[in-house]
Amino acid sequence: MLFHAAQLVLGAIFLYFGAEWLVKGSAGLALAFGLRPLVVGLTVVAYGTSAPELTVSLAAVLEGRGAIALGNAIGSNIANLGLILGVTALISPPRVEGGLIWREIPFLVGTAAAVPLLLIDGSMSRLEGALLCAAAVGYSVWVVRSARGGAAAGAPSPQPTPDERGAIEAAREMEADAERAGAPAVTGKARLALITVVGLGLLVFGGKVFVDGAVGVALGVGMSERLVGLTIVAVGTSLPELATSVIAALRGHSAIAVGNVVGSNIFNVLIILGGAALARPLEGSPGAMTVDLIALGAVTVFAAIAIRTERVLRRAEGVVLLAMYAAFLAALILAG
Repeated sequence: MLFHAAQLVLGAIFLYFGAEWLVKGSAGLALAFGLRPLVVGLTVVAYGTSAPELTVSLAAVLEGRGAIALGNAIGSNIANLGLILGVTALISPPRVEGGLIWREIPFLVGTAAAVPLLLIDGSMSRLEGALLCAAAVGYSVWVVRSARGGAAAGAPSPQPTPDERGAIEAAREMEADAERAGAPAVTGKARLALITVVGLGLLVFGGKVFVDGAVGVALGVGMSERLVGLTIVAVGTSLPELATSVIAALRGHSAIAVGNVVGSNIFNVLIILGGAALARPLEGSPGAMTVDLIALGAVTVFAAIAIRTERVLRRAEGVVLLAMYAAFLAALILAG
């Protein structure tokens, strides 16, 4: 039991360092090849924040443990909104940019609604996984074009828009996180490529160790793989985002956390579930996942309404989000 718990901790450490190094290297390469900071912030950084979840889910599904992959994606989304966004609001209530409200929030609600619809027949096929991955690519292209405000059709504005400032600030926060994680401050393309490869390697190794530890813990305490995926694995893979959001809030950049959480939840459905189903079809009965799906829908709708109505997430709403997450964990325990 202690050995498997140590595997969980070690795997989480490798996932953290791997994700930070991967983002540092890939974002640096993107900038070195001439991509605008806005594009890097909305694509490379956005995908990078979901790298731990993707790695763990792929490792689990390739070992025939689809319940962990499915639980990881759903549990991470619930933790992102209930735990991370709730803690962020308590520290420093974030003000939300208008662009995120009209652009990302509908996708946040739509992707959450897609989960039970895709599982209504008890499984998620490779075709459905491929469609989700394709939707992720299309969504990324649309987000970049929308944030640029049609700059491709005319001269770009000399002053950055709120969306541009948010994306650039998010990229800077991720770079600072990578440096705290020990990623060397290099600028050469070859060295940046090396950092990227090392980060990817740490992610793959960490994902394997983390899943093995999670399975061992599940067997040791009598938990189902689904329950482990919804709780231990979900929180473990969300720790980098929690750390980033807390640091950003303490520095007065809590709005970054909202964008990170919303973007991560969208990508968790499109990329994590999509990629896992593409690798191997996922099995999941909506009837057996009633608590999970109700919690996902409830916390998503509440967060969306709270953000859209006042354009600021207040501390009281943060308390409600944390209470909803605690209630979800309690319901899982009571349901066994």
